[in-house]
Amino acid sequence: MTTTLILVAAVIVVLFAVYVSWRAGRLDRLHIRLETAQAALDAALLRRAAVCLELAGSRILDPATSLVLAAAAHEARTAGPDEREHAESDLSRTLRAVVDQERFREKLAEHSAGAALLEELDTAVAKVVYSRRFYNNAAGVTRTAQRRWLARSLHLAGHTDPPRFFDIDDEPPESLATG
Repeated sequence: MTTTLILVAAVIVVLFAVYVSWRAGRLDRLHIRLETAQAALDAALLRRAAVCLELAGSRILDPATSLVLAAAAHEARTAGPDEREHAESDLSRTLRAVVDQERFREKLAEHSAGAALLEELDTAVAKVVYSRRFYNNAAGVTRTAQRRWLARSLHLAGHTDPPRFFDIDDEPPESLATG
């Protein structure tokens, strides 16, 4: 009887250890996914800013518009972690103001590199939207996994803070969304 009881207790302990190990591995994979999504989002944001700087320096736009766009793109590229969301949102708003101007597409079409710049800009803006959605989804799933009772009670996430969502205004310009 005692042998059976010890065997059952040992099986329960082993099953619990396997479950805890599985949960820890899942949490680790979620953190890796989150870091990958963060890197992809950073790359998409930098690419969008680079395309905006390229457009601003192309001499296709009028000087005032070029200056405003270049300043917003530069601010987005150089913003620190605390100001990044605000700077990226400002770039999105500036980009909408520039691209949604009257005759914007015609101005670009008049130049040899205009169509390629517009296509590159459209791709960069779309990648920001998708990358931010993917990152925020990964952050939400990771936060949920970190809040489970087992992860909290056994400190499976270590001392990592819950991931922050990246909330910016990334609405694409209307002429790019419909273009």
